[in-house]
Amino acid sequence: MLVLDENLPAGQRELLRERRIRFRVIGVDIAPSGTKDENLIPFLHRLPNPTFFSLDRNFYRRDWIHSYYCLVWLDVRGREAADFVRRFLKHSMFDTQDKRSGTIIRVHAESIHFWQIGERTIQTARWRHE
Repeated sequence: MLVLDENLPAGQRELLRERRIRFRVIGVDIAPSGTKDENLIPFLHRLPNPTFFSLDRNFYRRDWIHSYYCLVWLDVRGREAADFVRRFLKHSMFDTQDKRSGTIIRVHAESIHFWQIGERTIQTARWRHE
């Protein structure tokens, strides 16, 4: 299940809908609007294997890693969020929920940096040429 933070612009959410990417939104479908970051984690635990996307750097915290979910910090401009969500979901290292679970990820234009359960160091994935 894909979950978007309420900080992703509505226009970007609409672009994802147009591309037939299904998701739920914090403050609309899950949790009350304005829920503090640390209070969203229990909501994620109640969902079936969520991948959570946010423009908020606070979700790029190694101490929040858990085998049950994936946290993705979209370190991009808000108007680019939909494109980077789509690119990330198509990346061969992250194209299934099983591949994403247990990771904390930073997505940015140059590459993807991530912590993964069982690994002590940060890892990097390069973007494929499209």
